[in-house]
Amino acid sequence: MSNYLVDVVEIPSDDEEIVANDSIRQNNSLLQLEASEPPKPDVSVVPELKKQKLECRSFWKAGSYEIGPSSFVPAHGELEHARVHPKFLHSNATSHKWAFGAIAELLDNAVDEIHNGATFVKVDKILNVKDNSPALLFQDDGGGMDPEGIRKCMSLGYSSKTSNNTIGQYGNGFKTSTMRLGADVIVLSRSTRPGKATQSVGLLSYSFLRLTGQDDVIVPMVDFDISKHWAEPIIYSSLDDWTSNMNTILEWSPFATKEELMMQFEDVGSHGTKIIIYNLWLNDEGIYELNFDDDNEDIKLKDETIQASGSKVHKRTLELQSHISYRLRYSLRAYSSILYLKKFKNFKILLRGKPVEQLHIADELNYKEVVTYKPQLAATSAEVTVKTTIGFIKQAPDLNVSGFNVYHKNRLIRPFWKVVRDGSSVGNGVVGVLEANFIEPAHDKQDFERSSLYIKLESRLKSMVNDYWKSHCHFVGFQRRDQPPPPKIRKFSRNDDHAIRSSTSGAQEGLLNQPVAELAARPRRNYQEDASAVQSIIDLSAVNTNQMLSFFDSHSFLFIL
Repeated sequence: MSNYLVDVVEIPSDDEEIVANDSIRQNNSLLQLEASEPPKPDVSVVPELKKQKLECRSFWKAGSYEIGPSSFVPAHGELEHARVHPKFLHSNATSHKWAFGAIAELLDNAVDEIHNGATFVKVDKILNVKDNSPALLFQDDGGGMDPEGIRKCMSLGYSSKTSNNTIGQYGNGFKTSTMRLGADVIVLSRSTRPGKATQSVGLLSYSFLRLTGQDDVIVPMVDFDISKHWAEPIIYSSLDDWTSNMNTILEWSPFATKEELMMQFEDVGSHGTKIIIYNLWLNDEGIYELNFDDDNEDIKLKDETIQASGSKVHKRTLELQSHISYRLRYSLRAYSSILYLKKFKNFKILLRGKPVEQLHIADELNYKEVVTYKPQLAATSAEVTVKTTIGFIKQAPDLNVSGFNVYHKNRLIRPFWKVVRDGSSVGNGVVGVLEANFIEPAHDKQDFERSSLYIKLESRLKSMVNDYWKSHCHFVGFQRRDQPPPPKIRKFSRNDDHAIRSSTSGAQEGLLNQPVAELAARPRRNYQEDASAVQSIIDLSAVNTNQMLSFFDSHSFLFIL
């Protein structure tokens, strides 16, 4: 627990007399969300616990509801403008087909804070104290967000990240990722800027927006000035508006009182951010999509391919399921271990209390080569250099795993991307690693945009596999293409038996006259002829020693075997 504690300045409730004092300031220069001061919802007709949960808890069905007519009427003198309906939050989040892709977005935000001094990001399960349901926690000790920063974070399509080294760029990742994992999220952040320290709370609640019938995305927020080591509310328009925001947060968040809410900052320190996603989505079977129970040190997704207990699993299948290319799809610990190309020096991902051990795939390859690729950027005609490490996995050729792990700005975008056609042995066991910063990732960062540069890269990677295979496949037991294939051995048939029996009697006299000295000089016959002679040994049992030696001379394959 941090020793950076602040006292809270009490704000009078709505039915008390509100006395303005000099410490309450107005600051209209900060960027605010549209309608960031929500009206007080009428929830008197809905039971307390039931009204705060959506009827449909499955993510893929939660957006299926009818939209009623808008109640928005512009105030006098206010311009009509486009509005963002709450349903957009859900449809926007469907860009994440995979829950771990959404988690990776939030890890990216913490990793981007390394340049602000972040040393860790925690990912863990906590409990929603209101109903004892599981919630997902992300916490880092980065620079945190000031009041303006948290509003940019929770706005749609705004990104303040301009560095070439940061992963986030679209300003959409926080909204899509949090809404993909759960219906609601609360963000608590502390920041220290020159001359001012602040702490802010923001609530993005799909449950609140849906169940109160909102037709615009309303995000209640409250801010505090903690420069003097007590939490002094920052007022932008009126104390009533500030209090309304606070009441909405307390009603729809996991924290019922202001004291409980403020306690969440105790382990944040002087700077950092805490994100709590709650009302987590269920799968179609009615169980939580994220599995916290099977492994206390991991977060897992359900593996549909796992057979029922008691069923016999082939050894080769078990070997495949233990490989990182398979485990990353269902284990967050496995996925996060290869999520970043460069190993961190002073930063850790703490998954459920245990650090994630980073795995550099290139270090696990045999017979490695580094291939240089120089794509030409069409817009600038500039040429970039991309180095690809390629080699065989240690289990080759027994394990059918192959493909390229393509990173962008240190972040894994496509794991084990197969560029050769299925069904071909070419490339079996060949794995590559490269960082492709010259092409752009898709919005969910699980694939790349299909640009001409992407198509050229795919073609080049195919060539790399073919070239590497030609020169290295014999190291793992495959036949090189530039070598002739070994002759095939034909099966012995009844026709062969009849031919041997009919010719043996005449051949025996000739065999008696052949000198044994020719044994070493006689060239070998082909395998098909040799195989046909096996049965003839039985028919020569009456031939003397000299005859037998001469017979072996004419069927030299017996010495090979």
